[in-house]
Amino acid sequence: MERLGKKLVNWASVLEEGTRRQAQTAATMPFIHPHIALMPDAHLGKGATVGSVIPTDGAIIPAAVGVDIGCGMIAVRTQFTAADLAGRDLSVLRTSIEAAVPLSAGAANREVSATAAPRVAELEALEPARAAFREQLVPRWRLALGTLGSGNHFIEVSLDELDRVWLFLHSGSRGPGNKLATHHIAVAQRLCARWFVPLPDRDLAYLVEGTAEFDEYLADLQWAQHFALLNREEMMDRVVAQLAGFLGAAVEEAERINCHHNYTTRERHFGREVWLSRKGAIAADAGRPGLVPGSMGTASYVVVGKGDVMSLHSSPHGAGREYSRSAARRTFTHEQLREAMKGIEYRDTDAFLDEIPAAYKDIDRVMADAADLVEVRHTLRQVVNVKGD
Repeated sequence: MERLGKKLVNWASVLEEGTRRQAQTAATMPFIHPHIALMPDAHLGKGATVGSVIPTDGAIIPAAVGVDIGCGMIAVRTQFTAADLAGRDLSVLRTSIEAAVPLSAGAANREVSATAAPRVAELEALEPARAAFREQLVPRWRLALGTLGSGNHFIEVSLDELDRVWLFLHSGSRGPGNKLATHHIAVAQRLCARWFVPLPDRDLAYLVEGTAEFDEYLADLQWAQHFALLNREEMMDRVVAQLAGFLGAAVEEAERINCHHNYTTRERHFGREVWLSRKGAIAADAGRPGLVPGSMGTASYVVVGKGDVMSLHSSPHGAGREYSRSAARRTFTHEQLREAMKGIEYRDTDAFLDEIPAAYKDIDRVMADAADLVEVRHTLRQVVNVKGD
């Protein structure tokens, strides 16, 4: 842990100067209590640093939560082992998963499936006072439930240190969460401009607790976070079904973990109830299970929190980017991507070049930096990778 001023604490052994400056700027906001915690995977974000934990008293910064509200991970440990996969054509499993889960950024289901219907009903009943607004802003939100997206969202079949088969998935609230977040970020910016609030960065515009705008954001935020949670559950159920069909036997779930890493919740820290925004961080209370993915082609981790007080009971959420997407495309080649993915069944296309492992921080260094925050329970290595282009 390293102090970067009274209001900023850092766990990243590798921290770019621009990221440091951005976090220091966010830490100047007057309602930060007690400090911003920078995770080992911290990197430059929009307004607020990705890989930061931001406790606020009496206000929330919508851009500090981000536009992929509720983004996170889900993992299932099955009864199968590497021996059950041996000798089988894993491309068949990959393509069946790709057929079962719409993948790209704008993809949607053709209809609300039987498995999705109860989840849709649950969301229809949640935050009913905002239902009309949601319907107007995102009329097709029901068809987004059970879709992966693109970028760093993925589905993987992995093996742990005992060669047990895990299913691993990364996604969030998709288009509905994005549109809700974009709306409220703009509201916060308009309000701060209207009241002549001086901001060091317009993406640090905030909503004040006790106002109608704050209440509306909180309702939509909580709805989108639950959408993200159910979205992962729906997709995981489909992936479980594909694995069962591939192996000809029902999946017995030994363990299922589902956790956000882009969200806001109410927590108590340093003697005060605060709104805690984790933007690229997971909750790591003592004994809480969590998931920390690497990049495609590298290890991922199943962890348990240690409840570190200074980190605000948090831990990193992944490797963290070292190259922007455009820089990665300029720097790396398709052949380098193929080399990095050797031994892993994946869709061989240069569409994934910006996701090459070399575009990310070293996940092993990130986990070493997080040694006081989480304990590693399982280390996973991929055998099948599915991504949306």
